[in-house]
Amino acid sequence: MRPLLKHYWPELLITIVIWALVGWRLGLAAFFITVILSLLEITLSADNAVVNSRVLVKMSPLWQRLFMTVGILIAVFAVRFALPIALVAIMTPLDSFGVLRLAIEDPETYGDYLHDIAPVINGFGGIFLLMVALFFFVEPKREHLWLRWPEKILSNLAAVSSIKYVIALLFFVPVFFLTDPADRIGVLGGLVAGALTFLVLHTITLIMERVNQKNSLKKQVGWAAFVSFLYLEVLDASFSLDGVVGAFALTSNIVIIMAGLGIGALWVRTMTIYMVRKGTLLQYRYLESGAHWAIACLSAIMFLKLAHIELPELMVGSVGLLFIGAAIFSSVRINNKENVAITTNR
Repeated sequence: MRPLLKHYWPELLITIVIWALVGWRLGLAAFFITVILSLLEITLSADNAVVNSRVLVKMSPLWQRLFMTVGILIAVFAVRFALPIALVAIMTPLDSFGVLRLAIEDPETYGDYLHDIAPVINGFGGIFLLMVALFFFVEPKREHLWLRWPEKILSNLAAVSSIKYVIALLFFVPVFFLTDPADRIGVLGGLVAGALTFLVLHTITLIMERVNQKNSLKKQVGWAAFVSFLYLEVLDASFSLDGVVGAFALTSNIVIIMAGLGIGALWVRTMTIYMVRKGTLLQYRYLESGAHWAIACLSAIMFLKLAHIELPELMVGSVGLLFIGAAIFSSVRINNKENVAITTNR
């Protein structure tokens, strides 16, 4: 516990201060809602932190620091506050200033608008997260297979040219028909935008990584690191936007929502840095697989919402923790077996 407290004490202090300020200024009920929102955001984004660390470990120390400083400002103010306002402005007759005023003066109506455009958000986030999982699993000769049977099949599929793109496109059809007719055009736009955003960032990242390799750079710098930074922010948006919409089910107070979700964003980034510094992905070989299965499930949950199938938030959060916990357990077990085998051979 002591090493964990040593690493996380600033975040614990910031969290307690924000909770106390909310309770002092807005009352006990607001305090409890902020605590619930914070814990939900952290729980739902545990798999996000694992995937973040996979990208961040390739970046230079400078860009890792930018992820924790500039990145947290983008996450809290741009992704969790400004982006939903921009989406409401795009999807409704209101302009950006009108939506901003609505969010501050009449948050209940603003929440209703957000719920109205939730299908578009779910379409964007669902396909983006699906492609994150697909591009991880559908890779030839993966070193560590956790759920051996399905992961082996997916890995073998990589032999078929462009199969990842085909699988992603195949999801467009059922998702389109699951959606209410009135929302189909918007959802289709969200699907296309999500897929294109992932493909553009993924392609640029691959190009920049090859440039770095030619220049014998061990860590991403310059444009390569910048594109990876953008990828992490879009990934964060895909995770968090659905949480922003869901937060209005607990409260319409924009201050409480910003406080709760902001704390969650801070902890996700801190967990990411901790995993990078401790080499967690190397210690727990199946952790990446567990996180990507959790991401695939979250993608499916977002698609199910388009068919008005809503799972409880506790269940949604538990799915991610279940996969990550099981992956860590499997990693520890196989590590112990290998250590016993080495000791026996000696």
